[in-house]
Order: sequence, then C-alpha cells, then structure tokens
Amino acid sequence: MQKANLKDLYINFFVENGHVQIPSAPVVPENDPSVLFNTAGMQPLVPYLMGQKHPLGTRLCDYQKCIRTNDLESIGDKTHHTFFEMLGNWSLGDYFKKESITWSFEFLTKVLNIPVEKLAVTVFEGNNEIPRDEESASVWRSLGIPAERISYLDKDNNFWIAGEVGPCGPDTEIFYWRSDDPVPVKHDPEDEKWVEIWNNVFMQYERHADGTVTELPHKNVDTGMGVERTAAILEGVDDNYLTSIWKDVVDKIEEMSNTTYAENAKSIRIIADHIRTAVFIAGDNSGIKPSNTDQGYILRRLIRRMIRHAKKIGVDLESGFERTLALMIIEKYAKYYDELEKNKEVILDVLTNELNKFNRTLEKGLREFEKIVSNLEGTTLNKDLAFKLYDTYGFPLELTVELAEEKGITVDKEGFEQKFKEHQEKSRAGSEQRFKGGLAGDGEVETKYHTATHLLNAALKQVISKDVHQRGSNITVERMRFDFNCDHKLTDEEKQKVEDLVNEWIKQEIPVTVEEMSKQEAIDSGAECMFIEKYPDVVTVYTIGNVSKELCGGPHVQNTKELGHFKIKKEEASSAGVRRIKAILEG
Repeated sequence: MQKANLKDLYINFFVENGHVQIPSAPVVPENDPSVLFNTAGMQPLVPYLMGQKHPLGTRLCDYQKCIRTNDLESIGDKTHHTFFEMLGNWSLGDYFKKESITWSFEFLTKVLNIPVEKLAVTVFEGNNEIPRDEESASVWRSLGIPAERISYLDKDNNFWIAGEVGPCGPDTEIFYWRSDDPVPVKHDPEDEKWVEIWNNVFMQYERHADGTVTELPHKNVDTGMGVERTAAILEGVDDNYLTSIWKDVVDKIEEMSNTTYAENAKSIRIIADHIRTAVFIAGDNSGIKPSNTDQGYILRRLIRRMIRHAKKIGVDLESGFERTLALMIIEKYAKYYDELEKNKEVILDVLTNELNKFNRTLEKGLREFEKIVSNLEGTTLNKDLAFKLYDTYGFPLELTVELAEEKGITVDKEGFEQKFKEHQEKSRAGSEQRFKGGLAGDGEVETKYHTATHLLNAALKQVISKDVHQRGSNITVERMRFDFNCDHKLTDEEKQKVEDLVNEWIKQEIPVTVEEMSKQEAIDSGAECMFIEKYPDVVTVYTIGNVSKELCGGPHVQNTKELGHFKIKKEEASSAGVRRIKAILEG
C-alpha cells in the first residue's frame, strides 16, 4: 500500500459517499493567533464548526498538512514527526454518529482490507454532566465489533473540547492490534500493542463560561486519521520510517553518509523528518524565512538540527546534500501540494543559505568552546556554560560532552538536563497559552480586526501600489498584524495616509456584504485573495462598498462603523521584500 494511494483511496471513498473534497490549508494559519502552524485537520475549519455556512456544503473531506513542534526532542524515535498529513471527513450539521462510524469501519475493512478481528474501539463512559455514549457503542456492536473490544473511558481519553469553553463532545477512537502475537479477546487500553488509527469526534454539546453544558442545535462530526501511522500498519512495520513514505529518502541518506539505518537510525530519522518539514515551511506561500522569532525560528531550528545530525554521521556538508533531499521531497509531494513546485527555488535557497550560515556559527561555537575550556577552573563544565553552547551556538549536549571528553573534562549533564527541561516547559507553556481560547477564539474583537485587515489591505493598495498583496496576518484580542509585499520602509507620510484612509472608510459607515460564487466568478469580478490555489471551487466573498472585495473565510462585522478608531503602532521588516504593520482599534 503506497502512501499516495492511501490519500487517493480515502478521498475517492468519501466523495463517493456524498462528500466534497476541499483543498489543504497552508501550513501557516491565516488570522489565527492560537498556534504558529496548523496542527490538526480541523483547525482551518473552525469558523464552519462554529456554525458559519461552508460554501461547498455540509459534507467535506480532505488531506491536511500539519506541523507540530512541541515535542521536537522526541523526533528520532519510530513514530514522531514534525510534519505529518491528516486525512479528515466532516459533517457540518448533516450526518452524525451512525453514518460516521459506519463509513470509518467500511473504509478500514472493505477498502483497506484490515481484518475486523484486529480492531477495537473506545467510547465515552459518561459523567455527572453528560451521559455514557451508548449510541456509538451500539453502532459498533451492529457492525460486528464484540462487546469485549469496546472500552468505556473517561473524559481525559474520550471527550473533546479545544479550549475552556465552546463546542465539545464525546469521541470514539479506533485501535489496531499491531503485533504478531494472537489478538486478545478483550481490549486492554493500557496495552501499547493496540495502536490508535482513527478518531471520530462528535460535537454535540457546548460548554459555557459558567460551567454549564447544553445540547448544540447544530451538531458536527470531525474525524482524523494520520497518513504516516496508517501506512506503517498497512505495510506491516512498527517503524514509520521503514514505510514506503520514507524509503527513498532513508536510502539516499545512507548512501550520502556511507552508513546504514541500523547503525544510525536516530540521526537518519531526524534528517529525514526535518528536511521534509523545512521543505513544507519554506514552500508555504506565506514566505517564511529562517529567523529568531515565531515560524522563522522553528524553521531555523529544524534546518540546523538536521545539519548537525548530517555532520555527525559523516555527510559531506559541502556536497549539496540538502538540495538533493529537498528535490526528492518536492517531486514526491508536488502532485498533492503544487506550491512546492512553484516555490522550488525559494526552498532550495532557504536551505542552502541557512546551511552556510550555520557552518559559520558552528565554527564560532567551536572557538567559544575553546575559550570556555581555557578559562575553566577545575575539570567540570557547569550547566550554564553547557546550556550557553546549546542555546547560542546550537551545540547539542552530546557534542559538548564529546568535545569535553577529548580534553579530559566532564560536563554537568544532570544540571544541563534540568536547565533544558525548564526551557522546554517555558516554551510549552507559551504554546499552550496560544491555544487557550480554543474554538471560541473568534470573538467580537477578533471579528473587528478581521474586517480591519481588509481595509488596511485596500488602503495600502491606494497609498503604496496597486501591486501590494497580503502575505500573512495574525490577530489577537489586543492587536492585528499584517504582512505585505513592499520594497521599502514606509515613510511617516505614507503611514499617516494609510491610517487616515482606513479611518475615513470607518466614518463612512460602509456596509459589509457577503455572497457565495464560483472561484472563477470571484477572480473575474476582481476579488482580492491570498493564495488562490487553496480555495475551493465555490468561495465566500466579502465586499466593503467600493473599497474592498476579498475572498475570505470570515467572520466580519456588518458595518465599518463598528470598528472604532484605527491606529498604526509599528511598521517594520518581516523578511526580504515583506513589511509588517502592527495596528490596534481604539474605542
């Protein structure tokens, strides 16, 4: 079973069952401050799961690019990836538990030919607020899953809510027995040989700020199945990197390093994983470049970590290995994500430039190490110095230890690990804070900022150039951030003109209208859009009088008078050829 076939089989199955395929959203989310990257298949669909009408209807399916970097240090084992693909199908107020479970079961057993006897499921056991999910359990029994293979678990395992309030509900998870041992009669959720392959979430309740839970009139289904994990199951391996998804890349790394996967599995996995993720981030139309903040920082870390491990296993860093591997990945995925082919030269330049920069940093780090050692009192390198080499120069602990051992010096590894753990917890806390709002993130203030970005875009076109286009945006309750292509720093006069123009349109009390039309009709009508290829064939277009007409998922205010006073707080460079404006709405 090839990976590409899995995606095609999935989409074909759900299209045949009345679903419409939607394009994968970019890896960098639009107007979503909760995360740096799209981390799940449902994330781009949040407005529609909240009740907004989707232009393509109520049954949708897709394969979605996802990136998660919270557990970067876990990469190198058999199952973790920073970039992965999620297969998903959704019901927006259409079908519910019976159809959802039945289609999941049919796809696994009839299309992928997975034996029923190797499957088990979990459902929500219920609590004092929400009843036990007997409806799901009953459907599973009717399909041939015996009662012994249905486990009832608590809300920590089988109940879903994105944040603290908003849509929520029970889920049912499907497990596969990944072992040559006989399949147990009874499902044991604690037995790691049972591997989760699919999750169906039933959004049937809403949790309110006062803690109460009520039934939703508009019930949704959100499902997700990971491509990499499912491929490993279908191909009968317990190591994702031994599947057809990775074989050509792993073989090439073995050839370049003159080593084997068996000898250097961890480093080869890290190189393979990180180069793939770097290709997708650098190939995203949002124009992310390596930097010391946000997505650019993640991209830089991934490339540098990949380079460190390539050097460690003997890959010639002057050989152009990063370009060779990137081209293999672009060729493999371009059929599904055409932005990779379109942005191929950008991707290659990003990788090579960062490699050259890091080579210089590596040399500086080695010089810094020599300096530290020459000034060392005693024979132990303390945790602060070891962490400085890691944090400033990208030296992993094992490299510092190796260099120290050559000079008869020990390293405070325990102290370093403690300091590193503190650093990780701070990073993770920041990441969790980003997602705290959950599905309730588009409140009244954020909605105003959505509309303000359209006005700002229109004003920049008038003041700077008609060729100005949005390159990215980020919205929180405190401010809006808007990236746009521009070859110069805006003058004070230009900023004032832009600000005045936006405020003039706000004062004019212009109504904001919305309509659905075909993508081609929208283009022909002159509607502005960011990344046209990601939109489906039927789109939503928001019009603000004669000022702005844009394809957008929303939400927006009904009239510009709701926005208050627009104020530019800062204008700065974002990356080469891209400027960034931070602005607020007052009053």
